[in-house]
Amino acid sequence: MTRRGLMADMTSPDIIKKTEEPTPIYCGVDPTAKSLHLGNLVTFMGLLHFHIRGHQAIAMVGGATGAIGDPSGKKSERVPLSPETLTVNVAGIEKQIHRFFNNGVRYAERHGFSSQQIQTPKVLNNYEWFSKMSSIDFLSDVGRYARVNSMLGKESVKSRMDTTQGISFTEFSYQLLQAYDFWYLYKNHGCRVQLGGSDQWGNITAGIDMIYRKRNAGIEEEEAAKEEDLSSRAFGITIPLLVSSTGEKFGKSAGNAIWLDEKMTSYFDFYQFLMKTTDADIGKYLNMFTFLNEEQINQVMDKHMKSPEQRLAQKTLADETTELVHGVEGLRKAQTATSVLFGQDLSTLSGDDIIEAFKTDANRFVQLDRASVVGAGLDQVAAITNAAKSKSDAQKKIKAGGFYLNNARVNNPRQVIQASDLIDDKVCVLRTGKSSYHLVHVL
Repeated sequence: MTRRGLMADMTSPDIIKKTEEPTPIYCGVDPTAKSLHLGNLVTFMGLLHFHIRGHQAIAMVGGATGAIGDPSGKKSERVPLSPETLTVNVAGIEKQIHRFFNNGVRYAERHGFSSQQIQTPKVLNNYEWFSKMSSIDFLSDVGRYARVNSMLGKESVKSRMDTTQGISFTEFSYQLLQAYDFWYLYKNHGCRVQLGGSDQWGNITAGIDMIYRKRNAGIEEEEAAKEEDLSSRAFGITIPLLVSSTGEKFGKSAGNAIWLDEKMTSYFDFYQFLMKTTDADIGKYLNMFTFLNEEQINQVMDKHMKSPEQRLAQKTLADETTELVHGVEGLRKAQTATSVLFGQDLSTLSGDDIIEAFKTDANRFVQLDRASVVGAGLDQVAAITNAAKSKSDAQKKIKAGGFYLNNARVNNPRQVIQASDLIDDKVCVLRTGKSSYHLVHVL
């Protein structure tokens, strides 16, 4: 993980010895959206590396903590999510995590890892234990073991205390909830290691302190220190946040999230985001987001540096990471979409392949009944699909040479769409300018 740039810090170097043998390791995520994004993927890549090497992976979705909001890295309080929104988000993320592990194991197998040692991952929701806890239970079982001076010293709290807005008691107490999560998993699932982004250092150390205090309640401090051994200690690992070479962050809060849900970021857009990786970042991302070994990455980078205009390294990153996240079939769809949207000859593609590649892409894919397309003017269909603002706008684009049907330039502003224009009698591709595409599935 260190070589791959997936290690920011660790609470003790003893964790290296601890992880020489299989051990439960957990990583949590709050359901602030109904999908994970590329920033989350960095942390889950760390968990996946442990998972394929025989450790018990535990992914925890914060159904309870998501209702509170983590103040880490935030300048103001989060907008509370409704119970209905949380339920939808939790369901979406749980499904996505299961798919990530399934795809990840298959991807790892294709890179030489054996699945025989891999344990079934656990996907848990902390609402399961917090929903059974009253406020009295929380204060006596959690608050009793927290120290306010330590809580005030956390960076997530100090940074907000210095502002005029301050921090609410709700967000101030967030670290107690995450600390208890670690204790619960420690006690009930034998978990000794927590993974998190580098902004989670304070929450992770709060959990380790909680575990130490609850384990040694009623025992003198000197005696407790003697009883600490490798099997009973808790550890934390932080993973760097995803930032570009220019310092740009990626995520929901940054407003540029690349979602892992293909309905929110299409196969094509996910693939193309990776294709647009700068040369300054490509080596780092190949290490973070693929299972290519050091020698393979060096070979890719050597070839890339000889002809950087061919973007071999970017294509390798896009192929590998899309396969990891979306599976082999998702990669095929991304490649099909790329062929369509980069003006290549569509005669090599089937109508079904094109439909499958775009049917989750709400921005480009539209379904129309046959009577609305075959025999209708291209200008009319362009207006219906929003390929043009109106029929007259479509005609202007055609006259200017900027309108294409199935990647062939249209010259007649009064052209009518014929059945022969449909690929496999199912779909046609409208394009205006260089990159505005609309896929019309004819029903």
